[in-house]
Amino acid sequence: MTSDKSVLILDPVHGFIKVQESELAVVDTPEFQRLRFIRQLASAYLAYPGANHTRFEHSLGVMHVSGLASGVLIEKGYLNKDEGNMIRLASLMHDIGHGPFSHVLDELIHEKHGINHEDTTQRIVRKSSIADALTAHGYSARTMSDLAVGKLSGKRKYMNELVAGGLSADLMDYLLRDSYYTGAGFGRVDIARVIDSFDIYEDHLAIGRDALNAFESLALARYEMFKAVYFHKTVRAAESMILRAFQLADDKLHLSDTSDLALYTQRTDESVLRELLALKGDDKPTVLALEITKNYIQRKLIKCVYEKMILRKERIAERILAKPAMRDQLRNELAEKSSIDPSLIYVDIPTAPSVPYTSDRERFTGLTLLVQSPSGRKADKISLQDLPVVQAISGYLDILRIYTTEDNREKLEKIAIQALGEENYSTKISV
Repeated sequence: MTSDKSVLILDPVHGFIKVQESELAVVDTPEFQRLRFIRQLASAYLAYPGANHTRFEHSLGVMHVSGLASGVLIEKGYLNKDEGNMIRLASLMHDIGHGPFSHVLDELIHEKHGINHEDTTQRIVRKSSIADALTAHGYSARTMSDLAVGKLSGKRKYMNELVAGGLSADLMDYLLRDSYYTGAGFGRVDIARVIDSFDIYEDHLAIGRDALNAFESLALARYEMFKAVYFHKTVRAAESMILRAFQLADDKLHLSDTSDLALYTQRTDESVLRELLALKGDDKPTVLALEITKNYIQRKLIKCVYEKMILRKERIAERILAKPAMRDQLRNELAEKSSIDPSLIYVDIPTAPSVPYTSDRERFTGLTLLVQSPSGRKADKISLQDLPVVQAISGYLDILRIYTTEDNREKLEKIAIQALGEENYSTKISV
């Protein structure tokens, strides 16, 4: 499963990235090449003009970072070279299931069919030309599809953690890359310090105590990037518009249907915009979807009239509002009170844990620190709540925002403040 044939690709974030023959076979598939036309940050370029980087270069970067991490563990005797190659290859494919506008379409697909891009990743790896590329180089498509999303069973757990989780190559690359292309400085952290300290304890990834400060910087950078970039109010305005257009056009375009993988993997950000612009019909959903798409392309974005940011330790009342039915209920209440067409009101509640998930999709709450002493290796398991910097940001970052069109901005702002100004408004909404 190894080969000496390789190519070098120059990356602005990591420098030269070495791509091995088996990896190149995956890169050259149509399913992977389409990632060149799916922006990493969807609509963030409308707020950060430099954010035109794609899932393609991010995937290469994740492969590179996982290779650095695997190299450390190979050197320490925890992995062999073939396992290291598996981790690199799996990391390369970790985003292959993303569709146009990435997490925006993911939201619609999950809303309609209850699946996410990881489920689609596994199907693409197993049922497309990627499977042929893997088989030709001695890999099991099923095994690699599981490892690509951090769900490989019967193997070392830390192999999954290198691909997905709180210390994953994915996290480290997207912080560096998104920071570089947006110009936001928060993500420029010393990942090398963390990676070089990688070790294994009780089948899980651990880091050296001397790298704790670097880990805290990583956690803080992620929190700041969510606030400043991923949850930026203009970014979310644009993505709320595209999501609404997707929802309105789904019956005609079947955007949420992933059953036809050939169609799904042909679609890109720009091709879907063209499909939306080509919609025909005088029914209200079609007319509105077309209007929203035109406004999006011309950057005539909806305006934020109300914003409330909450950092909670647990998912409580505000989390209820993140459910589509509850957002619709709130939107209808605001529409009734303001006499504004509900189709012109947007309720947006992006939410994420302030620290990431583990590879098992559980909240990342603890860390193992290792110290080498004259008497041997000593492990110290700590809760993230015991780290002052991480404790200050741990929990769930929820932002409730209300948007509408420019001409309704003043009217809805007054109504939203009246309706939502009370601290515990969301607890009064029936579940």
